[in-house]
Amino acid sequence: MQKPSIPKGTRDFSPAEMMRRNYIFDSIRQVFRTFGFAPLETPAMENLSTLLGKYGDEGDKLLFKILNSGDYAAGLAPDELRQASKICEKGLRYDLTVPFARYVVQHQGEIVLPFKRYQIQPVWRADRPQKGRYREFYQCDVDVVGSRSLLNEVELVEIVERVFRKLGIAVTLRMNNRKILYGIAETIGHADKMIDITVAIDKLEKIGIDNVKAELRERGIDDAAIDRLQPILELRGDNRRKLSALRDVLSGSETGLKGVEELETVFGYVERLGIALAVELDLSLARGLNYYTGAIFEVKANDYAIGSICGGGRYDDLTGIFGMPDTSGVGISFGADRIYDVMVGLELFPEEVNFSTKVLFVNLGADEEAASLGLLRALRDAGVAAEIYPEKGKMKKQMEYANRRSIPYVAIVGSDELARQTVTLKDMRTGEQRQVPFAELAASLQ
Repeated sequence: MQKPSIPKGTRDFSPAEMMRRNYIFDSIRQVFRTFGFAPLETPAMENLSTLLGKYGDEGDKLLFKILNSGDYAAGLAPDELRQASKICEKGLRYDLTVPFARYVVQHQGEIVLPFKRYQIQPVWRADRPQKGRYREFYQCDVDVVGSRSLLNEVELVEIVERVFRKLGIAVTLRMNNRKILYGIAETIGHADKMIDITVAIDKLEKIGIDNVKAELRERGIDDAAIDRLQPILELRGDNRRKLSALRDVLSGSETGLKGVEELETVFGYVERLGIALAVELDLSLARGLNYYTGAIFEVKANDYAIGSICGGGRYDDLTGIFGMPDTSGVGISFGADRIYDVMVGLELFPEEVNFSTKVLFVNLGADEEAASLGLLRALRDAGVAAEIYPEKGKMKKQMEYANRRSIPYVAIVGSDELARQTVTLKDMRTGEQRQVPFAELAASLQ
């Protein structure tokens, strides 16, 4: 007999886990809607031509490719079988941003620019599963396309603040700008190797400066350039001091100075609005995705050891590869799975998230059952999640059922209660019992 299993890097979610996950999704969705973003969904699979070349060489290696259906390969010669393009023309989406760009171009005649959308769906990456890293995971994306205004970046900072305040997670938002990274590459004499430099320095926190320098050498960066790069990455002080130092360092790079100016604008608004969020300039932040061109974001939890739980940035021409050039966009993605792990680890979920039913009516016989059904209907009309034990049974068995389901209240309607037109309401957490008139039950449980 085959032992049931699921692929590594994927998970089943129990009802208790789903209630917690839905709490995260609902909290994030509510903030997105507050800022005027509309919902969107795209297919789980996209044409490989849509996905390939958008995530860098390392990202392309992590794409899940889908074999063409049926016996497509049966009639192919051996040399044709070796060509993946002959048997794989589709892939599971790697993120939600590239499919969003494809959607914008495909439906450009139907949407109004600037177009603001949010999207909460799973994505897939053929990564090595480990703590906090899965092959199937959910992203909660919010993007605006069709505007170059830096007010969009400021809104994203506000969204980060509001989402994590709502969830109770203390976080730090790290920011950088790809124009600054280009300016750095230009200043050290390797503008042509900007991608190699960004891929390497993006690993600084994980592998340390010595290993980053070794990787830079492997990527063809000479020691003199590395020596000029290191002090830039190690700049200290507050955001203003770092940006001031960068103005001097990047004085010969027009692109780099533009990036400095953009960050000064965003940080200025953040300060003026009194946004209660730690926002830091981190020059090692690179985010390896090739399509970023301006501001880049990454969010980490302050009190829990895990990778970034949110990230994104500005992309000036992602739609251009689909035939719609000069349409800038910016967005940020919340990693629901890592946020879940943080909230479990820090015990941040409200108690009411942990149960699907608020009150269970015990079943003591035909007359009591009929009265309970009427009360159930009134409770549900009032928005209280309630159910009745489906068969008449021993009180102890029904109480155990409520306990195992983490149902906080049990309503007992017996012959005495019927005579008094009251319910004995038991709090399963404290053991306390009280008498509640039928007419007052809904208000009492609300």
